[in-house]
Order: sequence, then structure tokens, then C-alpha cells
Amino acid sequence: MDSIEDLLRRLEQLNDVGTSLSKERDISRLLENILVAAKTITHADGGTLYRVAEGGKALRFEILRTDSLGIAMGGTSGKPINFPDLPLATETGAPNDSLVAAYSAIHSQTVNIADAYTAENFDFSGTRRFDERTGYRSQSFLSVPMKDQDGDVIGVLQLINATRPGTQEVVAFSGADQSLAESLASQAAIAITNRKLMAQLEELFESFINLINLAIDEKSHYTGGHCQRVPALTMMLAEAVNATVTGPMAQFTMDDRDRYELKIAGLLHDCGKITTPVHVVDKGTKLQTLCDRITLVDTRFEVLKRDLEIATLRSQLASRGPGDAAADAQIWADCRAKIAALDADREFLRKANLGAEFMSDADIQRVREIGTGNTWRNVSGVESEFLNADEIENLSIRSGTLTSSERNTINYHIVATIKMLEQLPWPKHLKNVPEYAGGHHERMDGKGYPKGLTRDQMSVQARLMGIADIFEALTARDRPYKQGMKLSEAMAIMHRFKTNGHIDPDLFDVFVNEGVYLRYADQFLDPWQIDPVNPALWQ
Repeated sequence: MDSIEDLLRRLEQLNDVGTSLSKERDISRLLENILVAAKTITHADGGTLYRVAEGGKALRFEILRTDSLGIAMGGTSGKPINFPDLPLATETGAPNDSLVAAYSAIHSQTVNIADAYTAENFDFSGTRRFDERTGYRSQSFLSVPMKDQDGDVIGVLQLINATRPGTQEVVAFSGADQSLAESLASQAAIAITNRKLMAQLEELFESFINLINLAIDEKSHYTGGHCQRVPALTMMLAEAVNATVTGPMAQFTMDDRDRYELKIAGLLHDCGKITTPVHVVDKGTKLQTLCDRITLVDTRFEVLKRDLEIATLRSQLASRGPGDAAADAQIWADCRAKIAALDADREFLRKANLGAEFMSDADIQRVREIGTGNTWRNVSGVESEFLNADEIENLSIRSGTLTSSERNTINYHIVATIKMLEQLPWPKHLKNVPEYAGGHHERMDGKGYPKGLTRDQMSVQARLMGIADIFEALTARDRPYKQGMKLSEAMAIMHRFKTNGHIDPDLFDVFVNEGVYLRYADQFLDPWQIDPVNPALWQ
């Protein structure tokens, strides 16, 4: 007979378990906690937790524990349960009432058996074979169905061999044991259902995020890989920082919720790019819009050359008379010289259009001279300057392919990202997503954008995402205007960014010392990009 004190203590345990179950996010640990709690409250030596398999035709082993035999399978044990599922129906389709756990699930009833060796109506042959192999004696059984809010059975909690407190004596499960186990099973079913619902909502949420990234990917295949690689590198670096036990980052820690929040921020860090015009995102040459306008410039050169040849022929005809041969030769020599000059100018503009090399002041002046020093008759028959103002502006870009206004358009994506993310009703455990995602273009010295934040004004998560974003951009193989850098080049640039106040120096040290860049390279870079990195050369 249970004492009042024992019942009160066990009820208090039940309340504590209910509280802890509501906080657990990992489904495997949740199931394990349920079984361990049930064993503790009922003083059971062993137990098994089953879940109804997909399709509802069988019970699947999830967690198995037997303390006296030292058996721990499933859950956090690292040992898989290889037992076959328990079918809920026989081959003829009849209810499989011979197995006690199946009976409990089929009829939604608790089954309390004092001694399996004397019990009738149930098949314990498998239990007896287990006992013969191990020397164990499976005696008392308590099988409790776990029912969700709709009354549907989602699993079975089966406990084995209740023991008298303070002894090893196996006894039957008492009425109090059964009531407590049923109460726990009810709480457990709700916790499992809620966790499953949360998992489904998280999966749906992440699917929407992937849908946004897919839209960006379809809009521009140059950025789609970026949207996947930056989150991956962010989490690699975050885990390395979390594992650090010495140095400036030793105090940084993450739990599972922190990891999930950072993961979501990483996936959404460039969602604002969905607002960026594709011809700017994909601008691979200076004159590219919907097409590369260098072909129009080429056409104008051909028109100039054609007009020059026509003018030469006319001059040749006008000079007919004594000394025709010498005059003709001079006329055509002048023509060839002018054509060669035009070809040289065209080749210069073609090269400048690529944006691969830095444009000096002399280069920019030559663009302007070509643009304004020549005229051509356009399709309307109007004499026009060879290059219009927009073409001169674009061809005069000192480095890269973007004008300042286009650069501002690109940079606006982070403003759009912040605006989009701040509109969402984030739950408490995701409330920092806008700050993490919106800070990856800030600098430690306050010279970044869009808010000009300094290192002290930024979270560690935003700072490490900034490192991931830059390193991915340097090594990316799918950009329209460049090929990916080798590791040695990218790491040298990252080191300069560390020393000039661009990126967090402490996080970069972890990035280097823990070999995060190498793990990323092995997974995402081409073999030719992975060359030796010598930090001594950075000094």
C-alpha cells in the first residue's frame, strides 16, 4: 500500500516531468525522457516506448531500457533498435490481440498484468525466449496507450517489472502506478503531438524560405548557390566558435534554439534580393542590360569603317589623272591606318567592357575621347557622338561592372531584407532573425551599411555571418563577372579585412585556427581552388 508521502512525492515528480516535457524540442530526447520518467515514477526496472508507424498498421520500437541488464537502445544511447515492428493486425486482417502492446493500442485500453508467466489470452512466447537467453524474468507488465487531443492512439508506453521501493523484489504494478502512468502517458502524448506539430510548422516555414531562395535562384542562377552556401558556412563557423574554450570567444555558447534561429537568419540573409532587378544582379559586363550593348558599339565601328572605305573610294575616283598609282596607294594607306586605329579602339572598349582590370585615369580619358572624338550617322540619319553619356559612364567604371547607382541598387537588397523580416511576427525564439540577417554588410569600424553599426553594436551572430558572406563571395565559382578565387588569395584578403576593421578579428582567428575555411573548401570549392594557405605571408 502506497503511503500518502510517497504518492505526494510521485505526484510532484509527475508535475516536474510535465513541465520538462513541454520544454524539450528534440523528439528523440523527448521520447526517452517520457520512458525514463515513467520508469522512475512507477519504480519499473524496464520499459519500452512504441509509436504508431506511418499508416497506422504497426507499432515501432522507439526507446528500450532495462536497468538490471544494462540495456539501453534507441534515443540518445546511440544503439539502434533492430526489432521488427509489432503488427496491429494478423495476416487475415483480424486485430492482433495476442500481443499486449498491440492490444493496448488497438483497444485504447491500459493492460496491467501481475505475472506474464501465468497470464492468459496474451502471447508472451517472445518474452520467454528473451528471458531464457538473458536469465531475466519478465514478470509484471503495464501497457498504457498514449492518446492525443483527438483521442487517437499515437503510441504505447509499456513498463516491465515494478519493484518494491528499497528492494529488488518484483511486484505487480499498483493502482496508483497505473493512474500515474496513465496521467504521464496523456501528458506525453500531448507533448509528442505538439512537438510533431511544431516540427511540421518549422518544416512548412523552411519550405517557404526555400521557396523564396528558389525564386531568387530562378531569377538569377548567380545568387541561388549563395543563398545556400552562406548559411552552411555560417553554421560551420558558429559551431567552431561555440566549441572554443579559450580566448576572447570562450564565453559564446549556443543551444538548439540558438542554432535554429541562426540557421533561419542565414537562409533569409539575402531575401531582399528578390526585389533587385535581374539585369543588375546578373550584370557580367559594363554595358550589359537586357543584352550586352558592346555589340551595338561593334556595329558602330563597322559603320565607321564602311563609311571610311566609301569615302576612300570616292577620294580615289576624284583623284583620277597623272600619278594615279601613287595617289591611290597613299589614299588606301591612310584608310588602312584609320581602320587599324578604329580596330584598336574597338579592342580597347571590348576589354574595358569586361571589367576584369582596374581602369586608370588614362584609360577613362581614352574612353571619353573615343566616345566624343568620333561621330556616326545613326539609324535616323542623324550625326551623333559615337558613345552616348550612359555608355561612357558604364565603360568608365574603374573596377567591376556596376555604376555607383547600380551598386546602390544592389546594396539596397539588405535594406529590403530588413524591411521584409521586420514585418514578420517572429516568435520569441526567433526574434533576433532580422538583426542577424540584416547585419552581414556592417563593418567593425562602423563604415558598413545600411546602419553603419560598429562591432560593439552588433551581435556575435551578425558578425560571423558577415565573415561567411564575404568568404563565400570571394570563392564563389558562379558569379557573372569573375571566377572563384583560390584559398590562398581569399584568405589573404580576409586577413586584410581583419586588420582594417572590416571583419571581426576574434571570429576570423577561430575561422583560421579551427580550419573552418578548409572544411568549407572541401565541401563547396573546386579542387583547383584549394591551394596551400600560409598565414606567414599575410604579414
